[in-house]
Amino acid sequence: MAIKAKVYYDDDADLKALEGKTIGVIGYGSQGHAHALNLTDSGCKVMVGLYKGSKSWPKAEKAGLRVGEVADAAKEADILMMTIPDERQGQVYADHIAPHLRPGQTLMFAHGFNIHYKEVVPPPYVDVSMIAPKAPGHRLRELYSEGVGVPALVAIYQDASSNAKAVALAYGKGLGCTKAGVLETTFKEETETDLFGEQTVLCGGVTSLIKAAFETLVDAGYQPEIAYFECLHEVKLIVDLIYQGGLSYMRYSVSDTAEYGDYTRGGRIVDDHVRESMKKILTEIQDGTFARQWIAENREGRTNFDAMRKKDAEHPVEVVGKELREMMSFLSKPT
Repeated sequence: MAIKAKVYYDDDADLKALEGKTIGVIGYGSQGHAHALNLTDSGCKVMVGLYKGSKSWPKAEKAGLRVGEVADAAKEADILMMTIPDERQGQVYADHIAPHLRPGQTLMFAHGFNIHYKEVVPPPYVDVSMIAPKAPGHRLRELYSEGVGVPALVAIYQDASSNAKAVALAYGKGLGCTKAGVLETTFKEETETDLFGEQTVLCGGVTSLIKAAFETLVDAGYQPEIAYFECLHEVKLIVDLIYQGGLSYMRYSVSDTAEYGDYTRGGRIVDDHVRESMKKILTEIQDGTFARQWIAENREGRTNFDAMRKKDAEHPVEVVGKELREMMSFLSKPT
């Protein structure tokens, strides 16, 4: 299957599109810090926008960045990139950004959620675009520092200036992403596929599969420690092989016994019932059901979310895993 998406590289982007412009990076978390530092190192004028009293404020200043409140960034910056969590963007935009927007500014996003589900409704006189790096912020920063870069997605939602794509691609180049390739998409496609991947594979699917397999072995009388190694610890080994060379390289690298079990048993786990559940989840993403639930959860104090977080943190696979990881001196401690 040939690549369908339009892909942009260094030669397709020009940092001159950012000359004389101030970029306001709203937030200084995982993505925000990488955006601010990469753009600064690319010669861009950057200001970080935070709320007064933010713990990130001294971190950003220590990194040599200019910091101000979000409203100040909105007043001064020509380009505003939203990197704060999805659930906070709507309120921050309404309170601190919308009152100060003016013609000629660009409102950018690293994820399309708030635009797609209309939690943020920008005025018609600003450009609205997206550069979504396909890596966590620390990796975005790390690979930029190595001169490599990570892939990203670009989308244009509103092109008031007729120059929105050139600015967005220049921003992507400032992050280092055009070294790896920036694929063209839409806010709708990025949002819906991102949520679907998180829920069915990367987070929801993987964690549920690990817990179910662990519980099956323990319930059958096997030692929890052995179950942990077989159902969680070794996941990284397999994922790394898939990441490096796809499913075929993973199958090439494992034993023939494992490969045969893959072909003959995998489809019994991810069967037609699972596929139907995936279709239902996709429908809930497409029709806004999931977004409405998540927005309501936050507006109502996140009681259910906090309870689910606490319950899963106490799952036996987490308890056993914490003990076993203490034995593994080669592992980096989570921050």
